[in-house]
Amino acid sequence: MVFGNSSFPAGILTVTLCEGKDLKDKDLIGKNDPYVELWLDEDYKQRSSNITGTNNPVWNETFSFNVAQSSHSKKLCIKVLDKDLVGTDKIGDTKVDLKDVYTGKEFDGWVKLPAKLGLTSHGELHLRIHFTPN
Repeated sequence: MVFGNSSFPAGILTVTLCEGKDLKDKDLIGKNDPYVELWLDEDYKQRSSNITGTNNPVWNETFSFNVAQSSHSKKLCIKVLDKDLVGTDKIGDTKVDLKDVYTGKEFDGWVKLPAKLGLTSHGELHLRIHFTPN
């Protein structure tokens, strides 16, 4: 499937959040209770379930995003949070460039949650991402 540089069709972006590993521990006692927020557009965030007591969670949850023809420059934004009794702590966040996915190449791999300067990592997420044009 080949599209011109500037024109991609509208379609459905499917993201499977498989698992996380070595998530930075934000709790003083015990392990994280992580969940993930995903979005292409700030107005339409989707959220995974909360996995209790682990820094190596397994979700195996799939999310679908409607992609308009003009919004292919948007990146997939991901934020990993630790649910606490009161509030949440941010574990890490990242953005995934989807250019190759929109041209028909499926992504199946690990993405790092870089620390402030990008020299270390706050863990990794295993994602599978593909795009189905309308």
